[in-house]
Amino acid sequence: MRSDRHQHKKRKKRIRWSSIFLLLFFLVGAVALYSYMQYRSGVNDSEKTAEENKQEYQFNGESDRNGLTNILLIGSDARAKETSRSDTIMIASYNPDTESYKLTSIMRDTYVEIPGHGMNKINAAFALGGPELLRQTIKENFDVSLQYYSIVDFEGFVRLMDEAFPEGVEVNVEKKMSEGIGVTLEPGVQRLDGKHLLGYVRFRQDAVGDFGRVERQQNVIKEVGKQFASIQTLPKLPKLVGVVTPFINTNMDTGDILFMGKGLISKDNRNIETMRIPVEGSFENQRVSGAGAVLAIDFEENRTALQSFLTK
Repeated sequence: MRSDRHQHKKRKKRIRWSSIFLLLFFLVGAVALYSYMQYRSGVNDSEKTAEENKQEYQFNGESDRNGLTNILLIGSDARAKETSRSDTIMIASYNPDTESYKLTSIMRDTYVEIPGHGMNKINAAFALGGPELLRQTIKENFDVSLQYYSIVDFEGFVRLMDEAFPEGVEVNVEKKMSEGIGVTLEPGVQRLDGKHLLGYVRFRQDAVGDFGRVERQQNVIKEVGKQFASIQTLPKLPKLVGVVTPFINTNMDTGDILFMGKGLISKDNRNIETMRIPVEGSFENQRVSGAGAVLAIDFEENRTALQSFLTK
């Protein structure tokens, strides 16, 4: 009798755990299906197809010796397969041990040695040999290994901001801006939609030129990171990836993007540390025949500063 009760309890326990397992299985399946449907919804909402304007690039990415995930970010507004210099060059670094994010902007007029092409502005490397030559250039001049690349069409930036922030991103516009950006911005704290936010981060027609533009880009990225964490963005992440995917040419797979994106927006007050190359006091303005106005830098000082920033 006691043995029958014991067997009955064991059967009930097995049934209970089996039910929990099945529930978890179906829950995971439902989440995966929902994520996929949201991702496809984002892709279908875009007017372009994912392959329409994408050029295939060779990229011999290298793993970082310190265990970091370093991504070469390239901002471009080139259409179709036309060749252009990169408008924005950044290194996004993710440390999986500390779950920290760092962002380095390399000013496009930085005068460097481009392998096989001699000295030139660093943004010429992309036009001469795509992301692979730009990767080699950064490795040779700054000894930083890049595992992935991501070329972002500026239209994708606009779509992403509008999808993530339907009411706009709050920005303090420090002065009136209009020349060369396709929109007019008045000074003051305001919410900017994707088109106006893009104009804000691209403006460089003032006394500080590209230095001010780089600072605004970094500030906006940090502010967007904070605002991502302050709203219910995590459930929208698959759709956001789907929205921007047609406008990104990258060797990263969707799983990697979702993993790192989830970590960035799932914690409050996520701090993104930033730096700029060249660092303050390590360069001088020069004019070079064939290249125009360039930033002639102290390579040792900037190499040391960049590696220290990424690994500390």
